[in-house]
Parts: sequence; C-alpha cells; structure tokens
Amino acid sequence: MNTTTFLRSDGRRYDQLRPISFIPDYVQYPEGSVLVNWGETRVLCNLTIQEKVPAWMSGQGSGWLTAEYALLPRSTLTRTPREIHGLKGRTQEIRRLIGRSLRMAVDLALIGERTLLLDCDVIQADGGTRVASVTGGYLALAFGLQPLIAAGEIPSAALRPPIAAVSVGILQGQPVLDLNYEEDSQAEVDLNIVQTSNGQFIEIQGTAERQPFSGDALQHMLDLAQKGMEEIINLQNEVIQTR
Repeated sequence: MNTTTFLRSDGRRYDQLRPISFIPDYVQYPEGSVLVNWGETRVLCNLTIQEKVPAWMSGQGSGWLTAEYALLPRSTLTRTPREIHGLKGRTQEIRRLIGRSLRMAVDLALIGERTLLLDCDVIQADGGTRVASVTGGYLALAFGLQPLIAAGEIPSAALRPPIAAVSVGILQGQPVLDLNYEEDSQAEVDLNIVQTSNGQFIEIQGTAERQPFSGDALQHMLDLAQKGMEEIINLQNEVIQTR
C-alpha cells in the first residue's frame, strides 16, 4: 500500500497522532490532577498521596504506587453500567497496566512510607483510554510530587523522567499510529506500547485480531510507536515546564 496516499477515516496520515493536550490542575483537591484530551477521548487523572503504605509494606521504609481505572457510565456510545458488583476483567487488566507502568516512573525507595494512588476516570471514550491514562498519569504524578521535592521532603531523583504510552495497529494491511475506536474495532492487529523517555520498553501488549503478523510488521509498528512517543513526551515536558 502506498503510504503517501493512505488516509484514515478522520483524515490523518498513517503515522499521525490525534490532537493531544493536557490541562493541569483540572480538579482542585487532589495532590496532582490533569485532564487528558486525546482526539475525542477524555481521561481525568487524579493523584492522592497518602501518608501510609499497605500493611504488608509497613516498616520497610519504602513507598507504594497503585492505580484505579473506570469508565463513567456515559463515556461510551451506549451507557456502561457502573461496576458495583465486582470489576470486569478488562478493568482489572487496565488498572494493573497503569500501576505497573507508573511504578517505573517513581523511585519508591525514595518517597518514604507513602502511597501514591492514581485514579484514572474516562469521561469520554474514543479509543486509547489506557494509553491516555498512563500518559496523563505520569503528569499527575509529577504535579503531585513537585511540592514534596521543593520542600525537601523527598529528593528530586524520586521522580524519574517521563514515560508515555501509545497504540499502534494494522488497518487494511497498513501499520498505523494511534487508533481511535472505529479503527480499533476494525484493526487486524492492535498493540499498546509503554516506553521511557529514552526509548526503553516498559510494556508491549499486542494481539492479532484476524490473522498472524510478521516480524517485519511488528518492527514497523514499533518504529511508528517510537515516532509517536517522542512527540507525546515532548508535549509532557512542555506542560511540566510551563505549568
């Protein structure tokens, strides 16, 4: 397929991200808060810092980070019921992904016996909610930890350089960057990738939806993800520096 003429349903090139923006301090009360606008997806990431750790960690002198994730009932085209009788498998998978990813963004041994609790609530879903949660979650962490660093309560090394996440996939035989919901539902392959700012991988989640894919196709998708990740991390840094 000629990539120079391949246009997607929303007019983007195969290697083009949706418009992304971050609104810091969106909610007044959390220690760190950011609203992520990623195309038509909206995710609110709020950080709570608790001056304690789970009982199984008490006395070790180290901190902990955990995450929660939820779709608000009308974040989707039809109402998504609240999960009041237990979490769905998808919800558990995503909250674990967010927690695993963002534990790579903090040196927990340097924050003392504190728990960093990140709530990621999807206000509007149009694909990529988990990558938006990881990416916005880093900013909420940075905003929440900065006052502790400034006050000398924790060292600056406690907050590591940015991490971010992005989706890639194969659509009509063409590797593409940053799938929206329509594309995700039609894609032959769907990958979610989490990376550090220096290009190291934290997590790669990938599935062939219709048929297996080759190593060459995987490498092409990883290259697309790297391109997108550099743009996203530049946006993160701009927000941190200008907040």
